[in-house]
Amino acid sequence: MICNATKKNDLLDFFILWFNIWGMTQHNIYIHVPFCIAKCNYCAFFSKAIAPNWEQYADNICAEIDFWKNNIGKITVPTVFFGGGTPSLMPIEIFNKIINKLNQNFDLSNCTEITLESNPGTITHDKLNDFISCGVNRLSIGIQSFDDDELKFLGRRHDAKTARDLLEYAIHTGIRVSADFIYGLPNHNVDNIIDLCKKINDTGLQHASLYELTIEKNTPFGRMNLDMPDNNKMADMYLAIQNQLKLPRYEVSNYATPNNKCQHNQNIWDGDAYIGLGPGAKGRVFMNNCWFEQSGGDITCVPLSNETRAVERLITGLRTVRGVKIDEAIKNVIDIDFINSHNDLIQIKDNRICATDKGILILDDLLVDITR
Repeated sequence: MICNATKKNDLLDFFILWFNIWGMTQHNIYIHVPFCIAKCNYCAFFSKAIAPNWEQYADNICAEIDFWKNNIGKITVPTVFFGGGTPSLMPIEIFNKIINKLNQNFDLSNCTEITLESNPGTITHDKLNDFISCGVNRLSIGIQSFDDDELKFLGRRHDAKTARDLLEYAIHTGIRVSADFIYGLPNHNVDNIIDLCKKINDTGLQHASLYELTIEKNTPFGRMNLDMPDNNKMADMYLAIQNQLKLPRYEVSNYATPNNKCQHNQNIWDGDAYIGLGPGAKGRVFMNNCWFEQSGGDITCVPLSNETRAVERLITGLRTVRGVKIDEAIKNVIDIDFINSHNDLIQIKDNRICATDKGILILDDLLVDITR
């Protein structure tokens, strides 16, 4: 059929269509597992504290994978991230079914990272070994605190000993391990943060995420009148993390040695395409030479303008130490005069826009100032 084409334009149109639709753009994959044992007091994410129908869940995810294979072809997948919810609740056969479906439909031959989020108490040593056998090479553990009283306050269902046991065993397996922690609880101060950082340093972790407690509406904490630290105290605690944690910061809330950064998140922050699978999942899909805001579950896609996509890249990229690469799309949305006149807050280095340590502390306001 191609050889019989009589017009150059017909052949060109065919190759443009093939390029845009059939697998020439790599997409990272995020799979949302929206099930938990119980909702935590601070959680505003889409998740359900129910006993799920795992077979139905897997069938739905596999149907979404088929949908994307039929619409964008056999794309290359550099990273896969199972987030939640609590993905470690998944039966291993359900996880394996989804991984096999991804391999059947997409090219995972150069996939460097398959991350599984987990909570202590939901995964045994044997089950972790099974996940590793099925391809998991990075485990993210929601520890949140090493203090039992704080864990109870947060609404967590594990204690510090259970968290340490999972952390120690996961590190022992040789896979890459990360752990999440929350700071800025009521009555927290710099001394609490120094103590937390020392405990993290003692574990030998090579990646840690430290998130400021944010009070969201429609959560148990949102319905309480909590006495939270003010902005100045929060800034002092944030700076204490940078001074005390023996891991360099590479994003606002993430710290890691050079070889242990989360590749999936780095790709997303840099503006790479990604597909969100499962209810509550979001994605940024590139097809037919256009960016789309995509949601999983119901598989809706809304076109994004080049300007909107550039602003998104600016927002996520400036959260990272390496910043945002300047291209024509970024040039069209930034106020270069403001940047040049506020080098104490934001700078241009090696054709990348980077927020300074001072700028990071007021990043939300800074983003408003530099966009036009």
